[in-house]
Amino acid sequence: MNTRTAIVLVSLLAAVPAAAQTVDSRLKIESPTAGTLVSGTTLMRVSVDADVAPRVISLTFYVDGMAVCSNVPVRRPECSWNAGSNVKPHLIRVVATLSGDERLVASVRTAKLGYSETVRVDVVQIAAVVREGNGKFVTGLPREAFRLSEGGIPQKVTHFSSQDASLDLVLAIDVSGSMAESIPDLKEAAASFLRAVSPKDRVTVIAFNDAMFTLATQESSPDARVAAVDRLNAWGGTALYDVLSKSLEMLSQGTGRRAIVLFTDGEDRSSQTTLAAVREKLESTDATLFVVGLGRGATVEQLKKSLEDLVEANGGLVLFAERAKDLKTPFSKVLEELSNQYLLGYESTNDKRDGTWRAVKVETVDKKYRVRARQGYRARPN
Repeated sequence: MNTRTAIVLVSLLAAVPAAAQTVDSRLKIESPTAGTLVSGTTLMRVSVDADVAPRVISLTFYVDGMAVCSNVPVRRPECSWNAGSNVKPHLIRVVATLSGDERLVASVRTAKLGYSETVRVDVVQIAAVVREGNGKFVTGLPREAFRLSEGGIPQKVTHFSSQDASLDLVLAIDVSGSMAESIPDLKEAAASFLRAVSPKDRVTVIAFNDAMFTLATQESSPDARVAAVDRLNAWGGTALYDVLSKSLEMLSQGTGRRAIVLFTDGEDRSSQTTLAAVREKLESTDATLFVVGLGRGATVEQLKKSLEDLVEANGGLVLFAERAKDLKTPFSKVLEELSNQYLLGYESTNDKRDGTWRAVKVETVDKKYRVRARQGYRARPN
């Protein structure tokens, strides 16, 4: 995936009514944090101290001087905003209006770009896992331990993170009618998975059958993630390819890891989107796809192959469980994979943006290790 950064001038926030306005630690912006890169759909969230919360009448979220969410209740102190496709610095400010004509203010600046940075930088990101011959994960390798090439041409690794890069994750859960008897086991397995994902990571939970339902958006709280899956019920058909296409659109852009965990128990019967279109869209992003199949998804060869085709060049995995009570095992394996990913980034020496497929190879200097990563990407046209 290509990420773009630009140097822009940031306007000052228009003045907020001045009555008793203070910057106060009792109001804190939890997401996004200062200096992060934001683009696409971005969830802004604040926390309010318990002793102040009863006095909060409403919250107002500003971005670059413009109010994007007004009269937000303190019981759900968040605001979803589209930051656009280009990564730019923004000034985010939140104003809490309290009883007694008092106001609290919190603000952060995202993407602190310096003047020494290039006006436009295209970065290709590759998530990779390294294993020994016995299958054990290899952790703690430095940047110098990796070699990366595109189309056979060596590339310089300019961005690197070892097992601690932020993660933007979408968990998409099939709740079609065939899942009715399996829902209790699915809820338990999904809840265990969501509790184990680090609170520093953002998780979006969606359910799908003929349609798609967003249950939680870029959620960092494990309890809130689990509460989302508690609401699952089964009915309807299966629009698997449609939901995968939409899930890719829900992931943030910029630096950091992105992944989709897709759970399904059956064939696609309702999508408008084709498998070929989804594959091409997946090739144009740096998100890693993990598919967990249950029942028919684990036993019907044609269906298994179609799922495996989606992740063949993506660096992800397809995992299966024949019985719902066994679902914790594949979910645990997905968590292991995500917990042991390296993130490598490079600026391609091929500056053409023609929509073609670019083969990428990642390996380690020590040849005894095995690396699994996506095998390439589709260069997005300008």
